[in-house]
Amino acid sequence: MLLRTEPLPAAAPSAAALKTSQITQLVDQISTIIVGKREQVTLSVICLLAGGHLLIEDVPGVGKTTLSQALARCLGLSFSRIQFTADLLPSDLIGVSVYERQREEFVFHPGPVFAQVLLADEINRAGPRTQSALLEAMEERQVSVEGETRPLPSPFFVIATQNPSEQLGTHPLPESQLDRFAMRLSLGYPDPASERALLMGEDRREAIQHLQPLLSPSEWAAWQAKVNTIHVADALLDYLQALLTATRDGRWFAQGLSPRAGLSLLKLARARALFLGRGHVSPEDIQTLWVPTVAHRLVSLPQSGRSAAAQARALLEATQVP
Repeated sequence: MLLRTEPLPAAAPSAAALKTSQITQLVDQISTIIVGKREQVTLSVICLLAGGHLLIEDVPGVGKTTLSQALARCLGLSFSRIQFTADLLPSDLIGVSVYERQREEFVFHPGPVFAQVLLADEINRAGPRTQSALLEAMEERQVSVEGETRPLPSPFFVIATQNPSEQLGTHPLPESQLDRFAMRLSLGYPDPASERALLMGEDRREAIQHLQPLLSPSEWAAWQAKVNTIHVADALLDYLQALLTATRDGRWFAQGLSPRAGLSLLKLARARALFLGRGHVSPEDIQTLWVPTVAHRLVSLPQSGRSAAAQARALLEATQVP
């Protein structure tokens, strides 16, 4: 059944214009590094275009860190990387004040969180205390150190990688932190043709050094501002609310989606519509983004026998489009 439509504003660029846009070029360039994973690259760019934080979960060695580095380099933003380990302290991430004898005062030395793109590598190898140090930064774009609030650079993105929870030395992320990641992706193993290209081609680390920034921070901010101009029909909001309500009725999940999750999904849907050259959000945007946006926020009922992702997909299929 088709969604009811309303008169749409002609604010967004046309599809023809977007085919040669900086955003499409961004996906093209990153796809030369992350071979055979264009869908995941596109979703990553959409996540950052919507201003969301990105969680990439998979086994080691499939390109999680490489994708993160390529995104930061192509966006032309300041970048820092921190390897999360069991002995990592919150001060290692946020920074610390050190007494300088020459100045006879304590001077704050900012940590790696003070960058426009922070790669939190293997985030679930650190303890809960250090993981929680990111919460304020992710939500408020600021950190509180020794009673003083310090703003983070704008834009500010966290791209975190994590290994499967069954691997040794991992700690599950708190639910409150998972809810602050707009999207969770998995790269998976490459197909045979893509793996052959990786084996025969240039080393990925060296290839990243050849990438050129395609946008300035001001250009990226302009693209993000366009996301808010994408029209959302009342009938589309009805569909989104029906999905959110279904997660909360106790038949599918132990606990439903938060309002933050609904806002995040709507913002991501607007970003996808802009990327595809549409001036309005369609049901397809919600359906495509549903699982990567909500599965990491949900816990299936034990009797379902399904993973959260499979249960979310089943709920989507059972919910009628108005």
